[in-house]
Amino acid sequence: MTANWGHGMNKQRSIEIVVGAFMAAGLVALFFLAMRVSNLSAAGDGSGYALTARFANVGSLKARAPVTMAGVRVGRVEDVRFDKATYEAVVTMRIDPAVDSIPDDTFANIFTAGLLGEQYVGLEAGGSEEYLKAGDEIQHTQSALVLEQMIGQFLFSKAEEG
Repeated sequence: MTANWGHGMNKQRSIEIVVGAFMAAGLVALFFLAMRVSNLSAAGDGSGYALTARFANVGSLKARAPVTMAGVRVGRVEDVRFDKATYEAVVTMRIDPAVDSIPDDTFANIFTAGLLGEQYVGLEAGGSEEYLKAGDEIQHTQSALVLEQMIGQFLFSKAEEG
């Protein structure tokens, strides 16, 4: 009777170990999924080349935000800093090495994904025959549209009309 009881405990313990292993594997998978969704795992391995652009207002643009061209991700925002000499935001972007023919008259715009989504940099290619190289600065930029400013301007214009 005692030998049978010990065998039942062993089976129970092995089931608990297997369930624990599956739980641990599930948590690890969940962690990697969370990293992938938050773009932390794709922060960049340093490959590609850097371009900069100056904006009067970047809104809530952050490092690791996507840089897109024609809706396709071609890079990531590497750094956003304030230039105290010109009072502008300087955005450094890391562009994938495969995308090596961006015209030098390209426009850089800050867009918002959806109504209240994250902000990203959208590049619109120009028609120049010359291409941007590593370390170049995009000259043509359009700042982020800040929802609060737009609402304030709308209300101000309505108040002036009435």
